[in-house]
Amino acid sequence: MTNEYLTLLSEHYPTAASACAEIIRLQSKQQLPKLTEHFLSDIHGEYESFLHILKNASGIIKDKITGAFSKTMSESDRRTLATLIYYPEQKLEHIKSIVTDLDDWYKITLYHLIDICRIVATKYTRAEVRSALPDDYGDIIDELIHADSAYDDDKELYYSSTVDNIVRLGQADSVIVAMSALIQRLAIGRLHIIGDIFDRGPRADIILDRLMKYHSVDIQWGNHDIVWMGAAAGSLACIANTITTSTKYCNFDCIEDGYGINMRPLTVFALETYADDPCECFIPRNPNGVKVSKHDVDYWSKIHKAIAVIQFKLEGQLLAAHPEFGMKNHLLLDKVDFKNGTVTIDGTVYEMLDTNLPTVDPDDPYRLTADEAELMDKLRASFLHSEKLQKHIKFLFRRGSMYLVYNSNLLYHGCIPMTEDGSFAEIELSGEKVSGKRLLDKCEQLARSGYFAAEGSDERRYGTDFMWYLWCGIMSPLYGKNKMTSFERYFIADKTTHTELKNPYYNHIDNKNVCEKILSDFGLGDAEFSHIINGHVPVNIKKGESPIKAGGKLLVIDGGLSKAYQPHTGIAGYTLLFNSHGLLLSEHSAFTSVPDAVKNDGDIHSNLMTVELAKERILAADTDEGRERAKRISALKELVDAYKTGLIKSK
Repeated sequence: MTNEYLTLLSEHYPTAASACAEIIRLQSKQQLPKLTEHFLSDIHGEYESFLHILKNASGIIKDKITGAFSKTMSESDRRTLATLIYYPEQKLEHIKSIVTDLDDWYKITLYHLIDICRIVATKYTRAEVRSALPDDYGDIIDELIHADSAYDDDKELYYSSTVDNIVRLGQADSVIVAMSALIQRLAIGRLHIIGDIFDRGPRADIILDRLMKYHSVDIQWGNHDIVWMGAAAGSLACIANTITTSTKYCNFDCIEDGYGINMRPLTVFALETYADDPCECFIPRNPNGVKVSKHDVDYWSKIHKAIAVIQFKLEGQLLAAHPEFGMKNHLLLDKVDFKNGTVTIDGTVYEMLDTNLPTVDPDDPYRLTADEAELMDKLRASFLHSEKLQKHIKFLFRRGSMYLVYNSNLLYHGCIPMTEDGSFAEIELSGEKVSGKRLLDKCEQLARSGYFAAEGSDERRYGTDFMWYLWCGIMSPLYGKNKMTSFERYFIADKTTHTELKNPYYNHIDNKNVCEKILSDFGLGDAEFSHIINGHVPVNIKKGESPIKAGGKLLVIDGGLSKAYQPHTGIAGYTLLFNSHGLLLSEHSAFTSVPDAVKNDGDIHSNLMTVELAKERILAADTDEGRERAKRISALKELVDAYKTGLIKSK
């Protein structure tokens, strides 16, 4: 350790005693159990389900309640207590309408909450717990949850008097709300979002609002995130894709209500352009099962067709500028025979289901009409000037990345592109041939340039175009398929043209040697307890698929939180927990609603399954933070020696 560094360290610890005190604090912290990590993926705008899973910590809180009260409390009462912790304000109002002796209920409930607070606080120092408490009732709650269970009669009277006074002074509601928030806060030490916050569901913006307030979170970008990031950077192709997806699910809630982006210009254009067109090939999906009127179907179909045609044009323009993307198979508008109503794909002629394309010039099919160009200019300005959208996208760049290595686990959304033989696929980007980890690093660099490079610069233009490539590109680590067959699904009846072949990666992820090769490439070759945690591809339980691959080396945690997937997957998603004992996979049933949860104690049924147990309990010292803490302890010990030898003088 250099004298310069020790001198700087002495500014914070000016005496040997202060340095020793910090060493004692840090070394004590090292012996606490590792905090619980919570992994979620592919939320797809389903904010109610997401918020509920955050509140119940994927079943962990209910598990704590069962462990504490299985012998003293009925299952019904345990469910009520769990709901109270998840939704304290709403549940309290419901309780008041049905409980006769409210004061007695308050006292019993406060004692139950104190017990659960004590349990979830065991992995934290008292100072950390105190910092999570509210100002108004922090001292009181701190006293109650850190009470010695062996206190004498005088101390017992002190604590019971405290609870009595909370109730007598009408503060029980506020204390219950504060304690419930504390339990939720302490149950999870770190939240990992493995991509795809956006699209399909109604309100990705609500999810991001919550994530921005979460105490500890990181995000690995998904392809549905990167297309919104590209849209926020001004990419017309990305903007068109975000809107096309929204119209596909009859949903402008996020765009209009969340981000204040006016869709009326598009609506007017679509209804005028396709006034007499039934747009039957563009009927939107209805994943929520809500009955939609014929008028609404007609309305959404016209908007859907209008923006989809614009999307195909913009993508054609982008690919003409970037032949190096190797995506000629996406260019189909120029393969349309407008006279005969057919399209030629890979040498095969297909009859088109819809030939009414009034805005497409057969001689220049990828050129926007004047009205389309004006419309996209307006939309681009709206995306660029949406304050809330820009705030959320900056948060995704600040807390997000293409991948993350954290506590010996490798987290990424899509795939590591491979060849058929299981080797890493090599791709040339900006004149550099990259594969594996270097490919993901290069992709992240280009994406960041697309948002942060100077407006009008070559780096900015290429970066925004590359974000579209990451959305659906043939070798995109975020997409992982050979083609996005949107055009074919709209215009061709033959379903063989709809096939999207997965990258060979997905044929190899059940091979332990391949997974270990990936882990080694990301610096985890020597890690004993390491895993790949992957999202993106829904796990189809109905077809017998398992989220556990390669004997537990790789875990796929997208089980279908999106309602659009649930009829096919058979469940409502997987989440993962990594605590001091090992890895637990949580399989979820569908969430009904907040009112049902409050009134009937309806919860997401979470089936916890042990994936792998650690050989010994994992301590804070065994984590990434613990290893950094150990370095600091070592430096502080050198500082103490420097004080003792007079190398550095006490201040």
